[in-house]
Amino acid sequence: MLTILIPATIIESRPAIVIAVPTRSTQWIDATLESLRTKGHRDGSARRAVIELLGLQDCCLTAQEIFDMLRDANETVGIASIYRTLEQLTREGFVQRIDVGAGVSRFEPIHADGEHHHHLVCEDCGKVEAFADDQLERALRRVEGQTGYSVAGHDVVLRGACRDCVK
Repeated sequence: MLTILIPATIIESRPAIVIAVPTRSTQWIDATLESLRTKGHRDGSARRAVIELLGLQDCCLTAQEIFDMLRDANETVGIASIYRTLEQLTREGFVQRIDVGAGVSRFEPIHADGEHHHHLVCEDCGKVEAFADDQLERALRRVEGQTGYSVAGHDVVLRGACRDCVK
């Protein structure tokens, strides 16, 4: 865990702000930026902004959500730049594209340690929630063994209605 301390100031009379950033997130951000530099890609501000935002998320985001979040943070990044960056990051294996239905794609980092989660998608309100299940992972490995496939990766998206929409 990386802790960022923004000191209190006398002028604004506000308390210090402490932001805890998971080290794993900063490792993904740093590794992705360094790998792109090594491959000869420019260190553009739009690409950096998208990578930094994605690296700090707990779950997948759409390109529009990324655009809105960056705009809210006063980052001037065009939607076309976001799409280009997401395509590049997906192509180069840094980001996973997740199809959640209705022609909507979401994106999230692929971590080098292989840790990941799956997604529940509400078909009524569009909410997406992450879940992990060790038994599911064992079952997927069992399928790999039974079929002889060498599975490089997988994504599981369960669709239905969330608690709020079931009521």
